[in-house]
Order: sequence, then C-alpha cells, then structure tokens
Amino acid sequence: MASSSSSLIPVMKDGECRSWSELPYELTSSILRRLDYTDILVNAQRVCTSWRRVCKDPAMWRKIDMRDLGKFRYLVKTLCRHILDLSQGGLVELDMWYIGPDSLLDYIADRSSNLRSLKLDLISMITTDGLTEALGKLPLLEELELSRYTLSGDSLRVVGQSCPKLKTLKLHSLKIRPPGYGYGYDDDALAISETMHGLRFLLLFGNCLTKVGLNAILDNCPDLEHLDLRLCFNFKLVGDLEKRCSERIKVLRRPFDSPECPYDEREIHADISDDEVPFVPDVNSYGIFESDSDYSDSD
Repeated sequence: MASSSSSLIPVMKDGECRSWSELPYELTSSILRRLDYTDILVNAQRVCTSWRRVCKDPAMWRKIDMRDLGKFRYLVKTLCRHILDLSQGGLVELDMWYIGPDSLLDYIADRSSNLRSLKLDLISMITTDGLTEALGKLPLLEELELSRYTLSGDSLRVVGQSCPKLKTLKLHSLKIRPPGYGYGYDDDALAISETMHGLRFLLLFGNCLTKVGLNAILDNCPDLEHLDLRLCFNFKLVGDLEKRCSERIKVLRRPFDSPECPYDEREIHADISDDEVPFVPDVNSYGIFESDSDYSDSD
C-alpha cells in the first residue's frame, strides 16, 4: 500500500490515464473493505483525500475482526476506541482478542447498541461483573461466543434476559476436566434453559453439565438444531437420552467426538515473560489520527 508521500499509480481506461482516486465511491469502498482494518487505518486512509473519506465512512466499520493484532496488540484499547468512534453506532459484528479492562468493554457496549455478533477470546482482564453488565446493554445480540472464559449461571441468566434475540451461544470452558474427574453441576445449563428459549446453536465445550441440565435444555429450547457437547463428561449419552438428542437435534457433537481445538488455529502467545520487552509501536507515527487537511488527491 502506498503512503501519502507516494503517487497513486494511474490506470488506463478507454485509452485515457486515470487516477485511482477518481474511482467511483462504491468501487473504492468495495476494494478497501477487503483490507485488514490495520491496513485501512495505517495505510489506505493516508493515500489521498478521497480514500480517506471512504475509510471514515461508518459503513466501513460494521464488521470488525481484531483477533490477529500482531505488533498492534499493545494498542488494542486505542485502536478499538477509534474504530468504535468511526462506526458511529453501526457496528454489527466484533471478533476480538486481548480485550480489557472492563472500561473498554463498557465503551464498546455503550457505542454498539446494534451489535448482532460478539466473539471474545483471551479476556482474562475482564471481570465477570464487567462482562455481564456490558452484555446487558446489547439487546439485539444474536450470537455470543466466549473462549477460555467462564460465566456463572447467574451471569448467563442476565445475558438470556437482556438478549432475547440470542440464537447462537458458544462457551469454550477455561478448564477441561477428564472423565471421572471432579463433579457435575447444572447451573449453566439451567440458566440457559430458563432464559434462552430461542437458541438454535449451542456449544458447551468442556462443560460440567449432567443429564439433568441436558434434559432441561432439550425441554426448553424447542428451536435448537445444533448441539455441541464435546468434552462434557458428566453424563452418559446412551439409552433414552441419546435417542432424544438424535431425534431432536440435526447436528449433534457427542462428548467423546474428536475435540479439535475450538480456538483459532493460529499460534497464540497469551503470556509474556518478565524479561521480554514487547515492541510497542507509536500510534502517532502511523498517522492514524491525522486530519483530512494533511492529504490531497494530488499527492
């Protein structure tokens, strides 16, 4: 991607030389949507005024994937706040790693009332109360996925009551207990059965529910079509329970099915050793917050 100090390479059309900055707005927008959001903020918006205008359009910031931050991981709060401001309340999908603290999640919830899909991973800096309060501000949420994080049954009840349109719930347990280890409990399953009657897709990876909780879900979630129970070892899926699941559920993943890591396949370095000094880029050095007057189509 060219920087603001470089010339836009002209294109030929009908024998005439035309600048990329003269492309129709809709076409430019379609091209730039294919870029990673960091490329848009760091590079594309610095090319010329017309591109910057497209990059600042709230429609560009409806679906955001902030998983693979790379060297920008340590700027997550700054970048996230800037993207939310650009979206002007139009954000509908957010997939994010390393989010925290509670104040950032609260900032997201306050400015994303139209959010339909929220996927969070590596969020140890978020408290249960903070997450529960934020989710309570997202009444239009249809999909929620939490990886390596545990919500209590009480918190799940609040989510179910606050998000009546929820159709997809994916919970990847922080701790996986092998068969015969520990004990079963159904607080999560009962909370789901009591407040999330519209679920169509439910994943409870490594959950400790028993057959009591599973039956409650089957009783109270009539639209459920996809049920993933991998690594749920506190009940035996046999006899009448197996028959019931097989008849009711279109796609059933059983406790002993291949676990296949539910997290992203890319390598994750969640922890940093004390003697490691991470590279923290300077936001201002990338011109992310520069004004429109710094660019012109003649650059």
